[in-house]
Amino acid sequence: MQRGLTGSYTTTSVAGETVRAFVPHPLPPTPPLEITPQRQQRLERALLACGRLDAITALLPDPHLFLYAYVRREAVLSSQIEGTQSSLSDLLLFELDEQPGVPFDDVVEVSNYVAALEHGLKRLREGFPLCNRLLREIHAQLLARGRGADKQPGEFRRSQNWIGGTRPGNAQYVPPPPQEVEDCMAALERFLHAPDTPGALIKAALAHVQFETIHPFLDGNGRVGRLLIALILHHDGVLRQPLLYLSLYFKQHRAEYYRLLDAVRLTGDWEAWLDFMLEGIEQTATGAVQTAHRLLALFDADAHRIATLGRAAPNALRVFESLRRRPLARIDALSEQLGIAFPTAARAIEGLQRLGIVSEITGRRRERIYAYRAYLDILNEGTRP
Repeated sequence: MQRGLTGSYTTTSVAGETVRAFVPHPLPPTPPLEITPQRQQRLERALLACGRLDAITALLPDPHLFLYAYVRREAVLSSQIEGTQSSLSDLLLFELDEQPGVPFDDVVEVSNYVAALEHGLKRLREGFPLCNRLLREIHAQLLARGRGADKQPGEFRRSQNWIGGTRPGNAQYVPPPPQEVEDCMAALERFLHAPDTPGALIKAALAHVQFETIHPFLDGNGRVGRLLIALILHHDGVLRQPLLYLSLYFKQHRAEYYRLLDAVRLTGDWEAWLDFMLEGIEQTATGAVQTAHRLLALFDADAHRIATLGRAAPNALRVFESLRRRPLARIDALSEQLGIAFPTAARAIEGLQRLGIVSEITGRRRERIYAYRAYLDILNEGTRP
């Protein structure tokens, strides 16, 4: 449906030049979204895929194990969209206090994303509402250190920003002037909690576009906007564990993603955006279920192989359980974590190496790091910079 412009232009002066900034109308769209039978089927398929993903978490021996890995995978992908070059292995090495083989700021940025997401989830579990204050808290975590630390972490912007171009005058898109941001975000917050708001998937789709259109922060808007989707689905009870992240889908369809955002603003084609989003949710949820099944099969097969180690099997299994939680580890850390002697942990690692389950990745003689390769390979799919 073509509604025309979904906001209004206002003139503002930036660095001596006058530009037209876009101020979106409050949600929901007017006239309401057109939910055709075909679109309803698409919505139901996406919800069904989310239901399967929610169900698989109940089958996992430790849902937090899967969540730990998936949160980090999402952090890498979402940050890559913004131009970082970190890989998942870089992040895991950084978390071991190792010097990563990429620019330091890149891996700090990804680590900040993990902290921001975990902070948001913790607050929601404590009963804190999904609101602008929470989004500002998440933003403060996201820009706590490294690049962007001087871009007003945790505060809505007080100056004009723009997207594309070297200055506002030749920008591809100019968001609302700073004096409009507070009102725009207050309207978005009201929409998130309105009693007649559409279901969670539609709400997440609409809210993501609105957030990106407002662009309320000086930096980090893309990452917070992608986090907002996961937070809405968790907050509204679609997923008990927040395991649905669309960054890989957006990365794979980047040109279409930006084209559809512009189409919403300029022509009001919310339906085309919703179709794109529902397709992404269905694909991503289905992919996450398949990944969970592959990991469960891998863990089961490797545990059976470890059982063939005879008397060495019990300690090897304990080390293996630790590597399932964190697929990179040092022997001294395993020894301390599991409460076993260093030589015992070393022998367990040797057994896992003989079976081809772990491999050493540093080539050093001391402070060597061992990786659960097959597990990392599954998680790394699609995350290469």
